[in-house]
Amino acid sequence: MGFVDKLRAELVDIVEWVDDNRHALVWRFPRYHNQIKQGAQLIVRPGQVAILVHRGELADTFGPGTHTLETKNLPVLSTLQGWKYGFDSPIKAEVYFIATRQVTDLKWGTPNPVVMRDPDFGPIRIRAFGTYTLRAQDPPALLTELVGTDSEFEAEEIGVLLRSIINNAFAEMISTSGISVPDLASNYGELSEKLRDAVTSRVDDEYGLEIPHLYIVNVSVPEEVEKAFDARSSIGIVGDINQYQQYQIGQSIPTAAANPAGGLAGAGVGLGMGMAIAGRMMPGQSPAGGGGGVAIAPPVPPPPVQTSWYIAMEGKTTGPFTIAQITEAITAGRLQPDSMVWTAGMDEWATAADVPQLASIFRAEPPPPPPAT
Repeated sequence: MGFVDKLRAELVDIVEWVDDNRHALVWRFPRYHNQIKQGAQLIVRPGQVAILVHRGELADTFGPGTHTLETKNLPVLSTLQGWKYGFDSPIKAEVYFIATRQVTDLKWGTPNPVVMRDPDFGPIRIRAFGTYTLRAQDPPALLTELVGTDSEFEAEEIGVLLRSIINNAFAEMISTSGISVPDLASNYGELSEKLRDAVTSRVDDEYGLEIPHLYIVNVSVPEEVEKAFDARSSIGIVGDINQYQQYQIGQSIPTAAANPAGGLAGAGVGLGMGMAIAGRMMPGQSPAGGGGGVAIAPPVPPPPVQTSWYIAMEGKTTGPFTIAQITEAITAGRLQPDSMVWTAGMDEWATAADVPQLASIFRAEPPPPPPAT
């Protein structure tokens, strides 16, 4: 510091912190050789606390307001300083301002998936993220444990530690919650409060910090688990799966009959339905060749098991479709060989031409007619 700066420091008798950094927690007032004039005015604004440090020891603490730094107002510092001449020389002490307001817009998230045991689906990998706020609850503890001799200290400097504590507490809480994944969203409020309490208990006493608010914004699962949830929801909406299969077969008969290129699949569907309908309409026979009696219809064979197919179109999953509907789509040109399809038993999505069940349908199209003679 040059002579002019030193002279200015000796003449200025206002000690204050105009905080324009929303993430700043601690700031040390700059002063040449830490000298503060006798009778200087210390201005502490709302949301701040000022602490005087002398030779590495915490001296006096001041709350919001205007304070005159003189012997009668500095009982602790006066004892430490041990002046013989009533502060005839400048006071030599460091002044730290600690922000006691909340620091907002802080974010947390799980860097790696957390494994939880779902009551219905078993072990599932999930990710979570959210927001939290931070506030200095015990300024002397914060100054002692984290700040040290730093002239400035911001929330980001402890952000990595806090996010690690939050992630650890979240993993412990979610693994013992017993809440199924579909019900997590309806319990965000309760889980957020439990998580905040667990984190606060780990940081308030040791670091002098408080977490006034902590929120779980979202919990997500892998894409394949989401598809499994969607499939299960679809089955629940359908209700009786046997009736739904019969309905699909009935809907596919007109399409198969109107499509000569439907192949054996369409013919099989039509034949099976025809036999089932015919069996219902034929008069029954009396048992054991007896005459008269009540006519008993022969038993109707169960409908063939239909494989449900799904098609990826424009980033969305459509379906389920029967093989007859898939055949009709191929014939009409709506389903191309490079279209992405999936059905139960497949590990992942594949192009239609690479699926053996569908590749034969593409090859079943007749070749172009020979030239006219």
